Amino acid sequence: MSTFDKREEGFENKFAHDEELRFKASARRNKLLGLWAAEALGLEGDEAQEYAKGVVRADFEEPGDEDVFRKIRADFDAGNVDQSDHQIRRTMDELMHKAVEQIRTEG
Repeated sequence: MSTFDKREEGFENKFAHDEELRFKASARRNKLLGLWAAEALGLEGDEAQEYAKGVVRADFEEPGDEDVFRKIRADFDAGNVDQSDHQIRRTMDELMHKAVEQIRTEG
């Protein structure tokens, strides 16, 4: 294997690792977001856990974060939870940073 091939393989491995980290962080962020939203909606215990799982599943509707945002926004509107779009998006960003840090510290 040439140096070029080894270098290319190294880049491919790093890309695969970064994509896996991004997927795990996004799923963890969505769970944390779901628990945050569940609390705002007055859900506790198993109901809160199920709601968080629903937020994670919502992310598979389309690429990006808009599907998750729309779910939270719609549920907050239906539950008369007073949160601005800006606050929801800011919380999504904050929880993504928290999720990445949690994953990095785990190993």
